[in-house]
Amino acid sequence: MINPLFKKVLIANRGEIAVRIIRALKEMGIATVAVFSEADRNALHVKIADEAYCIGQSSADKSYLNIPSIMSVAEVTGAEAIHPGYGFLAESPHFVEVCESSGVKFIGPGSEVISLMGNKAKAREIMIKAGVPVVPGTEEGLNNNNANKIAEKIGYPLIIKAAAGGGGKGMRVVQNSKELEKGIHMARSEAEASFGDNTVYLEKYIEEPRHIEFQILADEFGNLIHLYERDCSIQRRHQKLIEETPSPALTPELRKEMGEVALRAANAVNYNNAGTIEFLLDKNNNYYFIEMNTRIQVEHPITEIITGIDIVKEQIRIANGEKLGYGQNDIKKSGVAMECRINAEDPEHNFRPSPGKINQLILPGGPGVRIDNSVYPGDYIPPYYDSMLAKLIVWGENRNEVLSKMERALSEFVIEGVETNINFHLKVINNAFFRKGEFYTNFINRRLTGYEI
Repeated sequence: MINPLFKKVLIANRGEIAVRIIRALKEMGIATVAVFSEADRNALHVKIADEAYCIGQSSADKSYLNIPSIMSVAEVTGAEAIHPGYGFLAESPHFVEVCESSGVKFIGPGSEVISLMGNKAKAREIMIKAGVPVVPGTEEGLNNNNANKIAEKIGYPLIIKAAAGGGGKGMRVVQNSKELEKGIHMARSEAEASFGDNTVYLEKYIEEPRHIEFQILADEFGNLIHLYERDCSIQRRHQKLIEETPSPALTPELRKEMGEVALRAANAVNYNNAGTIEFLLDKNNNYYFIEMNTRIQVEHPITEIITGIDIVKEQIRIANGEKLGYGQNDIKKSGVAMECRINAEDPEHNFRPSPGKINQLILPGGPGVRIDNSVYPGDYIPPYYDSMLAKLIVWGENRNEVLSKMERALSEFVIEGVETNINFHLKVINNAFFRKGEFYTNFINRRLTGYEI
């Protein structure tokens, strides 16, 4: 017997992902509760939710990271579950524990798994035991006495990473021993500020790699599948800008092999709900596990388009105690999909954020074009949060069709009142190396002159 669906769900997030989740819940007949900061009082997710409650001041630490305020709203409204989206509290083991102790279902994996995978050094150890290839590096955090010795053993170049990190925070690439001490100090400072934990570790820096991730879905009954890969190699400061699926770099044989390894990695921690296994792929098709993201990803729409599976709805069903309705052999993919993240930032001035009022907004359309956005004409973009305004997603029968469609859609996209990276995306799309599928995580630095990374 299938469990009756949740009657009411609170969305502990903002922006386009909050809008995306609310839409999925409404289609499932589930009442929605939005929370918002003072800066987001007129935000789109507030306008379209069934109920909305202010949880604090504009800064994230006083609102979207304010666990007591969020839980108070859940209690007052009778919300049975909380969807965290991505960012903010999505990968906070403490928040999950609070939900669990309060009898509110967290739509995502359990606190133990989030804690294990959130600690990059522990995650490496687990993957090594499971036979999943990892980038050569330290098995535990560094101290000032062992850093140089370990670095010489692994070999330069190296990347310093925050053990509790994510989203590119607390990362530094060092080329030699002279850069090591300064790099560790800077990485520790950024990690402490971002995560409250200054533990860092070292990995061999794989030069010119691809960033490949596999989308995972797992229910509470041991059923585990992947929805193929996404190529997320176009990045700036370790932040993804353009994603596509399938990856131009993977052969069918390599795709099958990496998918099986991704499932092995997820199975090693008894994973539950949606997540991604992230790999670096070098020029010789060697691949290495780098981390697991225990949440929905920004780029999930391109996987939805090629598979026909609504990942957000699957998250909700899994959290509701339902079994996956299909196995790995049932998952078919069709065509090619690509996503551009449209941000309120100025690429000509080191991508500095561009808050302000949106005076005009014209969204592209047509067959195979999807927009996930949270903005509208007259909306004010506050300076307190991530600068992403929308995601432009296109689908086509093949990559050439997708590139033509993306170029056309970007050319139609008009946002006035704030600076955006739309023209920057057009430069990437029209770059000869990108069009040939020859790109790596250092693409912007190497192929697009004039842009700082």
